[in-house]
Amino acid sequence: MTSLWRKAPQPSSPATPGLPTGRRRSAPCRWTSRTCPEIGATSILPGTSGLPRSACVPSSDFPMSLSLEEAQQRVVAVCKSRTPAIDTVPLQATVGRVLAEHALAAGDMPALDNSAMDGFAVRGEDLPNDGEARFQIVETLLAGHDTRHVLGAGQCMRIMTGARMPNGADTVVIKERVRVEANFAIIGSGERMGSNVRPRGEEMRAGQLAVECGQRIRPTHASLLASLGMDRVRVFGKPRVSIISTGDELVMPGQPCSGAQIYNSNGFGLGALIGGADARLNRVDGSTDGLPFRHVPDDREQLRRALLNAARTSDVVITSGGVSAGEADHLPGLVRELGRVHFWKVRLRPGMPFLFGEIEGTLLFCLPGNPVSSLVTFQILVRPALRALQGDRDIHPRWLNARLIEPVRKQHQRTEMLRGCLESGEDGTLKVRVSGRQGSAMISGMLAADVLVEFPESAQTLDAGQVVRVFPIQHD
Repeated sequence: MTSLWRKAPQPSSPATPGLPTGRRRSAPCRWTSRTCPEIGATSILPGTSGLPRSACVPSSDFPMSLSLEEAQQRVVAVCKSRTPAIDTVPLQATVGRVLAEHALAAGDMPALDNSAMDGFAVRGEDLPNDGEARFQIVETLLAGHDTRHVLGAGQCMRIMTGARMPNGADTVVIKERVRVEANFAIIGSGERMGSNVRPRGEEMRAGQLAVECGQRIRPTHASLLASLGMDRVRVFGKPRVSIISTGDELVMPGQPCSGAQIYNSNGFGLGALIGGADARLNRVDGSTDGLPFRHVPDDREQLRRALLNAARTSDVVITSGGVSAGEADHLPGLVRELGRVHFWKVRLRPGMPFLFGEIEGTLLFCLPGNPVSSLVTFQILVRPALRALQGDRDIHPRWLNARLIEPVRKQHQRTEMLRGCLESGEDGTLKVRVSGRQGSAMISGMLAADVLVEFPESAQTLDAGQVVRVFPIQHD
């Protein structure tokens, strides 16, 4: 399998049980790393009290407890510092990919004057100022065909939409306004010279920018590229993403589940979101056949091996669970040991124990285990990262403004992402109602919502009628 990026050489990792030393990647990545710029000041939490032994590292080793804005900036900066590879793909495979170069018009569009309607091509100077005029129908001109005939005075041609304008003609009268008698077209007064004609270059001139580099290609873009005559297109590569879900309490759907266990929902949800983010889902060694993720229990050595395996065959690894400050939360310490932690914890609810790092040059996003926390952090931190890795110029979520229908309050100093439902008032004003199910473990509350409502870190109360930012949830 051909990989997507070249990565800068990384220092060798210590030997790991179960992995032979000197093992090579099954597919070297195609990432070229550049130096990441520093972004703002770092907020450091004092001490490491309460951290599990596996995660106990000096707080000065990496930033902790960042604001949401700073966390987003750091994630995007690291991802933008990596240069994606370029693939050349058939036009029909471009939708959802990001254009890797400007698409320019090779010639004028349209290339020649053509008819905008079905009707009759005439000389504008022959149109009557009052009464009616008779025009001899000398030919019928279909789209895709040409003629050598030059229209003379009192002549016309029956013409179809898209057909090239015949020499001598500069006006098309739509057929609904023409009466035909034998071989003559009867046209009344009131027609305007030059009407219903698409002039050469009306849409685009030769050399004009048609689609900008960094544009994610939608069906309309693909149609435009086809109209430029492009059959193969250069696009940025998709990152290969591996998913690891962690936790002794997780069991697979369809298996017996005791009262102390829960079914594994995050692995399936994240797998579906990766496809919607236009990334390439990578099967992790050890995953069950057909599943988009690998489940690893709360065992430090098993998790170490899973991380190294995934890092050596992926461009991005996403984990779920095991990233907080509990005795079984091994990820912070393992990432620190095996690679680098860019930051740990965000002043965000839900989603505070989010970790961003890398192992052997592979980017690592450690998401909280609570299902809503996992989905929210994916939407506002991971999805923009995947877009940045693909050279997408539209990285950040598109926020809307809406007025709160009911007041809301909070007692903490974190940005909160409330689940809400968007409504449109009779006056056209967008309004949002915060839904009742806000628990970070309640997936049904996420499903019932169509937006995330931003409750700013500095605010304690948002009043009814107050304008807030809302982010439409992408459920795919």
